[in-house]
Amino acid sequence: MLFDRDGTLVVDVPYNGDPDLVVPVPTAAAALARLREAGIPTAVVSNQSGVARGLLTRGQVDAVNARMAELLGDLGPVFVCEHGTADGCDCRKPAPGLVLQAAAALGVEPAECAVVGDIGADVGAALAAGARPVLVPTPVTRPEEIAAAPEVASDLLGAVDLLLAPSA
Repeated sequence: MLFDRDGTLVVDVPYNGDPDLVVPVPTAAAALARLREAGIPTAVVSNQSGVARGLLTRGQVDAVNARMAELLGDLGPVFVCEHGTADGCDCRKPAPGLVLQAAAALGVEPAECAVVGDIGADVGAALAAGARPVLVPTPVTRPEEIAAAPEVASDLLGAVDLLLAPSA
């Protein structure tokens, strides 16, 4: 199970470089506990264009990620795209690069992964990599992103429940 960071696992603070501002979303701990009980490995895939824009350093991004892990426990490997939107990289979501890297690190095929995120770029990255997307909308999620998402959950725990439900 692959998670976006900002707006999905933790409350989104734009270009956050301060670990003291990290606050888990309300159902994150319960959702992660459910995955750990089921023995499902996790990873984080996060766009951090603030690095390319000079608003953050990679050290600040890593410190925020470390604080997230302190609050939520081990999340597995964390993959970060530091590029800006115009850089043309293959890792910035909605490109599939971060999802492909995370799947490889977990030793699974992308088709065996689900990607949970809060915006269309997360859904796009999952689809581009051949993974299963689940959108968990927040106030910043655009209505057209919600309408286009193959699966939508009301919160992070709901997304995990949806993904762990037996297939019909």
